[in-house]
Amino acid sequence: MLDTPTRVAADAPPLSDTQPLDRPVSPRGKRPDLLTVADAKAMSVAEMTELFKDHINPGQLHFMKLLGFHKIKIETASGMYYTDQNGRKILDFFGGFGSLALGHNHPRIIEARKQFQDEDRHEIAIAFMSQYASALAKNLAAIAPGDLDMVFLGSSGSEAMEAAIKVAERAAGPKRPKIVYAANSFHGKTKGVLSLTDSELYRGEFQLTGNTVKVPFGDIDAIRNAFEADPEIGVIVLETIQGGGGIIEAPVEFWQQLRALCDKHDVLWIADEVQCGMGRSGHFFAFEKAGVVPDVTALAKSLGGGKTAMAAMIASRKVYMKAYGTPKTAMIHAQATFGGIGEACVTAIEGLNVMYDEDLIGNAERVGSYLIERLKELQAKYPQIIKDVRGSGFMVGLEFQDFSQTLPALLRPMVALLDDKLKGSLSGFVGAELLRDHDVLVAFTEYNRNVIRLEPPLVCGREHVDQFIAALDAVLGRGIVRIVRDFIGSQTKK
Repeated sequence: MLDTPTRVAADAPPLSDTQPLDRPVSPRGKRPDLLTVADAKAMSVAEMTELFKDHINPGQLHFMKLLGFHKIKIETASGMYYTDQNGRKILDFFGGFGSLALGHNHPRIIEARKQFQDEDRHEIAIAFMSQYASALAKNLAAIAPGDLDMVFLGSSGSEAMEAAIKVAERAAGPKRPKIVYAANSFHGKTKGVLSLTDSELYRGEFQLTGNTVKVPFGDIDAIRNAFEADPEIGVIVLETIQGGGGIIEAPVEFWQQLRALCDKHDVLWIADEVQCGMGRSGHFFAFEKAGVVPDVTALAKSLGGGKTAMAAMIASRKVYMKAYGTPKTAMIHAQATFGGIGEACVTAIEGLNVMYDEDLIGNAERVGSYLIERLKELQAKYPQIIKDVRGSGFMVGLEFQDFSQTLPALLRPMVALLDDKLKGSLSGFVGAELLRDHDVLVAFTEYNRNVIRLEPPLVCGREHVDQFIAALDAVLGRGIVRIVRDFIGSQTKK
């Protein structure tokens, strides 16, 4: 018998005098028409498209059609490759925006998860402590430099960054509530970190917090001026490498000066490593390149081993204890229901061990340098098309010229008037043709739409780089007119 009465359906018969009011009433009607797992697996591309349009995001489907994604159903994935419904292998230089450091379905990850399931291990550890969450936290503290050793576990980059902002704001204190963030930043789409995400599109018309100060990314003078002008600033949050901004790095000296400036003004520095962390830059944390340590950092994406949603905030003990160090304050931001869930923690524990056992961080540094070298060769070959190649490890940006600059000199002045509206068109054309004609998948960026973002799994080898470069060379070798013509032609085909 239920503790509270169940609402009676509008068309239910009247209750008899003898029927207890708190007895659950069975819903009328047939069982809902539910799809099974087998149904989902057997679904056609057309059925997928229809359901996506009807129940997920019809507007997004428009862009998927432009790039040709709507024609593909991924059946399996392994290592560096997807395999579609026709048996076509697609080389993954997209990497789920940095979520696939270990590649697709790494065998050790699969085995660890299978063993966990076969042994009926416990998942939800709210009433009891979790040995798996404890072990993962210990591993992250062992990897993190300096005194970064207090860990909050969550499921997404946004959640980890929310935790980072909250712990830093509490530690800074109520008299210093203001937070500095950078132009072209991306820290997540949840309501709190959206106030620190510099995007009119993502911000929409949401009511955001007003305790923020924006500065140019990598401008130490602007940060110094902000700190000196406003004693209410207590926190600064920066991506170590801006992903959505187009793979933008600041020089080593900037981070060293930032650390000194934060120490001088008693400002807490949060390093957002959600995308650039986990070895992607050739260091486990990208900030390690500068030999400095932030007060708080955040990881996500590849922490889940490509098989689960896992994220972590890591704070210095001093900051954490100042924010939540007493029994009275300990539960202000404790882990949520699925924070530190068993199988996700086991996945992350195994993933961290795989990274070091297989030297994937070293591979990212070595093969990433080779990727940049090969791209710069293409830049020298196609200077009218490729404007810049930049990045570290397997976080690389390939920036195309504005559309007018790719055309004959006579046409440039006229087309230059349209460059703003045409931003992103060339990268979209090239990306679509790489997928359609050469079985290569790449990513794009939120702010500078002329940039193709390359974030392959850290298992990427020189042979995969060569395959990608050969495909890109073949596309660019067609010339702008043919690239555009082929793209337009592809849009007329079903």
